[in-house]
Amino acid sequence: MKNKIFSFLFVFFCVTVAFSQNKEKTKAPSSYQNTEFHTDYKPNYKNDGLNKPVKNVILLIGDGMGLAQASAGMYANHNTLTIFNLKNIGLIKTFSLSDFITDSAASGTAYATGEKTKNGCIGVDSLGNKLPNMTEILSPLGYATGIVTTDKITGATPSAFYAHQIKRNITKEILEDLVNTKALFIAGSSVKDFEKNNTEKLDALKKKNFKVLHDYKNLPLSMEAEKIALICDDMNAKFISEGRNPNYLKETTAQAIKFLSNKSKKGFFLMVEGAQIDWASHNNVIENVIREVLDFDKAVEEALKFADKNGETLVIITADHETGGMSLSNGNIEKGSIKAHFATSGHSPIMVPVYAYGPQAQLFRGVQDNTEIFSKILSALQVKK
Repeated sequence: MKNKIFSFLFVFFCVTVAFSQNKEKTKAPSSYQNTEFHTDYKPNYKNDGLNKPVKNVILLIGDGMGLAQASAGMYANHNTLTIFNLKNIGLIKTFSLSDFITDSAASGTAYATGEKTKNGCIGVDSLGNKLPNMTEILSPLGYATGIVTTDKITGATPSAFYAHQIKRNITKEILEDLVNTKALFIAGSSVKDFEKNNTEKLDALKKKNFKVLHDYKNLPLSMEAEKIALICDDMNAKFISEGRNPNYLKETTAQAIKFLSNKSKKGFFLMVEGAQIDWASHNNVIENVIREVLDFDKAVEEALKFADKNGETLVIITADHETGGMSLSNGNIEKGSIKAHFATSGHSPIMVPVYAYGPQAQLFRGVQDNTEIFSKILSALQVKK
């Protein structure tokens, strides 16, 4: 009997110690009270979900933006967010060919090529064979194509739309692919990336008839250029909270749309990435999550405004994966304050939402694999791979 009592007390002691140690390791909640509110845009829905031809597609990817991240942005913005005004909504499975939890390289490749690949691969299959991406498929058909990001232009998500490399971190080789991109408009950071790896590539872009800019404010003066490469040192600060210009993504998106829409009567494809939602979630800092979501929402607004005016544009908003295993534990809508918890500093396998607007938006309802976004875009454009 004594032995049983001793065993029970010993087990109880071990469990108690383990629980207390685990409790000490649990991260404190991250809190933020927003003070920079913006009015959401409410679209007119005239062409939303209609089975009519699509001329243009704008794909906006909030890197790492799961439902919790978007919800935090909404509640911190007095319960409004342009993204949540859309009616055609679905869910996306994000796992890669090699891992239950994807990285941005594999998920970006799935969106850009319609094929699963291993984590770390950019625009190639598991054996290293090149996979044709969206810009390479559409450009020869007469579509004007473009890529905009708040990341380095060689980041995993943007490079999936122009590069073919077995490793996401071989920047020099990715820059070589960039020079040969089919896209007419590219925007991201940074000049330092070129200087560190291959400064000659800036000259190579110029030889490919790109007008190379380093300040997004010069875009309105460059609309007559054949091609534009905005390698933008205004984004040397990763987050808005650290000094990145809060107008960059909104205005660059608007200028990219204007530029591409004037380049081809056939139509255009534009990918826009709000990249730093991901890193804010990696760092488990709710302030940066919220500010980056609201920044991304302003770019969504530009896309929807154009779609309403144009009537032949399909807008898709999604994420490549969720980051941080984020949950909301408290908040105050009137004050714009949010308290959040993070389960990890990495990615999670949680499905991410997809929101669609315009003709053929109904295609994106329901649960789907990330590779289906690619095929549904081509279907909406009536293009065969």
